[in-house]
Amino acid sequence: MGNREDLLAAAKQCLLDRGYSRTSVRDIATAAGVSMAAIGYHFGSKEALLNAAFMEAMADWAADLRTAAAVDPRLPPAERFEAIWGQLIHTFDRHRRIAAVSLEMYAQIGQLSRGREALARMLHDARLGLGALFGGFDPQRDEERAWLVGSLYHALMSGVFLQWLTDPADALSAKDLTAALRLALGGDPDGPAVPGLPPT
Repeated sequence: MGNREDLLAAAKQCLLDRGYSRTSVRDIATAAGVSMAAIGYHFGSKEALLNAAFMEAMADWAADLRTAAAVDPRLPPAERFEAIWGQLIHTFDRHRRIAAVSLEMYAQIGQLSRGREALARMLHDARLGLGALFGGFDPQRDEERAWLVGSLYHALMSGVFLQWLTDPADALSAKDLTAALRLALGGDPDGPAVPGLPPT
């Protein structure tokens, strides 16, 4: 690999091992086996490099999310929602470190410079992608509904992951989420359908 690829791989590993704020320029350069000046040459700044590494690590999680979305489309909306969340929650353990890094980055968003704009763009695109993946909406043809459904999934994923990271035994399960959504919409928690869930 060239220096750029070495740096990206090293930054990704440092993110997973140390987190965002504790990763230094020296850490990355040492792991990559290059000079610290190479970071500025190839990426402009440590922040830009870590953002690129973060997006690459999130792409690994996205591959598992595509698998989670591959449930039987013929299922009724509520059953499909519960089945998807059963799969989604299983991805938390595999990707716990990058999910924890994402929470750390969002908590420090006010201290970032160019990284804030990059994260905002990435988050917008991610929400559209989730709307397409889990709601079946084409962002090109129906951006508003893709964004709405994707934003709901993103909000739920962030919250449920935080619960799971703190105390997995007390975090909402897929069945809990479905029942809670029914209740929040004024329905029966054991009812056959969830009004307002995205169509299959």
